[in-house]
Amino acid sequence: MKRSIFAFLICVLSWTIGAASAQAHFLFIQVGPHAEAGRNVEVFFSERATAGDPRFVAKVAHTELWLQDEPGKFVPLTVNRGTDRLRAYLPSERSVSVVGRCEYGVLKREKPFLLRYYPKAVSGKPDEVAKLSRYESIPLEIMPTFAKDSITMTVLRDGKPLGNTLLTTIDSDLTNEELTTDAAGKATWKLKESGQFAVYVKHVVPQAGAKNGENYDEIREFATLAFDWPLDNSRVDADAVAMFEKAIAARAAWDNFKGFSAQASVYLDGRRSEGHVVVKPDGEVSFDGEPKLEDEAAREWVRDQLHSQVIHRVSSSGIRSKPLLNFADTDAAHPQGRLLNFHGGRFASTYRIRDDEIIVVNRSLGRENMSLQMLDSERNAEGKVLPRAYEVQYRDAQTGAITRVETFRNRWQRVGKLDLPESMAQTLSTAGGVSTRSMRLTSLKPVE
Repeated sequence: MKRSIFAFLICVLSWTIGAASAQAHFLFIQVGPHAEAGRNVEVFFSERATAGDPRFVAKVAHTELWLQDEPGKFVPLTVNRGTDRLRAYLPSERSVSVVGRCEYGVLKREKPFLLRYYPKAVSGKPDEVAKLSRYESIPLEIMPTFAKDSITMTVLRDGKPLGNTLLTTIDSDLTNEELTTDAAGKATWKLKESGQFAVYVKHVVPQAGAKNGENYDEIREFATLAFDWPLDNSRVDADAVAMFEKAIAARAAWDNFKGFSAQASVYLDGRRSEGHVVVKPDGEVSFDGEPKLEDEAAREWVRDQLHSQVIHRVSSSGIRSKPLLNFADTDAAHPQGRLLNFHGGRFASTYRIRDDEIIVVNRSLGRENMSLQMLDSERNAEGKVLPRAYEVQYRDAQTGAITRVETFRNRWQRVGKLDLPESMAQTLSTAGGVSTRSMRLTSLKPVE
């Protein structure tokens, strides 16, 4: 079974619960990896755990979710309704538990009942997840403890263990097996492969009542727990590593780069200036020569842009450690490419790769999240990739709100064996307005 990085949880709604033949719908949540909009929780309602059913979104739109990333601290999440799903933003990169509550309503069957759901998902390091506590506002909950090759689940009703209770497991292919809790409310499930897993438990409360003018004879509750295995996302996919290395090798590089000089014409928010620039092999930019580029703001922007060009184009020297990556989800046909999760480094990073090209780079930068998305590219004489246009979005790491958007346009000129920047333009959009900057380089001369 293919594995996805995001944890998901599934609640079972059967339109004919108790009947011999049941047509089941599922309410499930996917706790996604760090991607284009940071980290999100998505709630779906469908017959299969693959996509939402727009016909039923209104019935579950009132679902409440709470985030716990510190033991005993529960933070309500803002749940937004979409066309076929609900979505909430997760600001935390730490180990998390997300619990929910959804009172579906009264269903008229052989015995009318009030249907309630208590979904839950966990993600992160097993020892940290084990420290996360139950939410006292949720009456029915499954508490997990993870071992090397198994999960032990404790079913609690109002904080007390439920013994001799049936647990039903479910994977991404909707394959089931059944477990029964012992007297302490515990059951252990052996996990033999990686993948998406969930388990649910049903509890009946023999309590009659009325809801929205409809009478019921009992309350049927479903609690679920879902997770990805391995839980801490530590495994490495050889195919993901190969895909990433192939994309890196496809980028146009400046081999044996010794620097270059050029005449720069700069536009900076209505101010125009010109000057001589010298770019050194390490990316340092100087403004020696005539004419002098006197505008200090223009000098700073030119310095930043040309330094960035060097560090992205110059081939790395020395021995590099092999990158460690895995596939972040199972969506191999995503329009922007397969999502890969990168292990290690200073930032939490994911990449999307399509046709041997890095299309998206996502990074968590502490107080903000960054997502670079390639809009247009070209191939040079060797068939290597050169960026022509790309956009960079920055979001507040706590709220997910976009704080600024940068759009870049590059054009290249072949000089000898190098593809040097002929022109660069940047549009910066913020709450304060729009800033437009550009430079054109002429008389490009590589250092021999």
